[in-house]
Amino acid sequence: MNPHLDSLACTDLDSCVQHLGRQGLALLHHAGLARLSAGARATTAAEPTASDVAITSAELAALTPLWDDLPPDAHLKDGGRYRQRRHASLVQRLDLPAGAADALLLAPPRAHWQPTTYNALHGGMLRWFAPVDERMSNSPAWRALVVQVGRLFAQVRPPTDGRWYIEAHPFRITTAGGVGRPTPEGAHRDGVDFVAVVMVGRHHIVGGETRVFDAAGPYGLRFTLAEPWSVLLLDDERVIHESTPIQPLEPAPGDTPARLARHPGADLPVGRVPGSADGVTPQRPKPRSASPVTRQMRHSGMTRAPRP
Repeated sequence: MNPHLDSLACTDLDSCVQHLGRQGLALLHHAGLARLSAGARATTAAEPTASDVAITSAELAALTPLWDDLPPDAHLKDGGRYRQRRHASLVQRLDLPAGAADALLLAPPRAHWQPTTYNALHGGMLRWFAPVDERMSNSPAWRALVVQVGRLFAQVRPPTDGRWYIEAHPFRITTAGGVGRPTPEGAHRDGVDFVAVVMVGRHHIVGGETRVFDAAGPYGLRFTLAEPWSVLLLDDERVIHESTPIQPLEPAPGDTPARLARHPGADLPVGRVPGSADGVTPQRPKPRSASPVTRQMRHSGMTRAPRP
């Protein structure tokens, strides 16, 4: 991996697959994500129409207010009050058409768990979160987004059993209690196959810079996701990632930092290993040894399986 920032952007499924295969990450802007998601509705192999894309784009944007109704994350070991989130576990069947009702199934609620190998701060804990709002899980646009991202990842490295096991994490980082930390654990891998980081919005903040590093070498990139409903695609076996803390901009008269300063998004870790549906500690792949870069970043311190 030694990409340049201008080489990250992809516009469709084929170019995103090429970027991921070549450098382990890709950035799909809003227009491309809307077109990709709209493809799940197509009844034929034809490209989605402009009307399909416009409808999907509008439906994704209509989900944004759901990020104003996320319960606090009660598991932050640093005592912070800056993260709010929900959680869902899903199973994607890649042998079914993208638009089939059973192509994406919502699994029973379960705890989110990671080994300390991947998350030294919050690993080893069974973390229960409120379930994803039904308005999101039942949204055709949201389902299409998850399904199409999963199908994209399968073209890079398909699961052996034809299924992805997904955890969806809608979250919001605020500065209501001071500095907000999107990744308090520092630079990390999620311990899955792929991760999709969806930017839902940035409001009156500075910071929140995304940093992605080669897990086996010295290369890395730093950039800021700013466009609503754009998505960063990561090969979790090849890269480690983090986001820098956020701080509020000076509020306008009559506004409060708690209302203005926020950083809503969603993570979709994608993996071949199923989690537990009943709260028992899931079985995870045996972790690989951390590279020198990984160890350095952990010490100094982005959907299908676990997530911080």
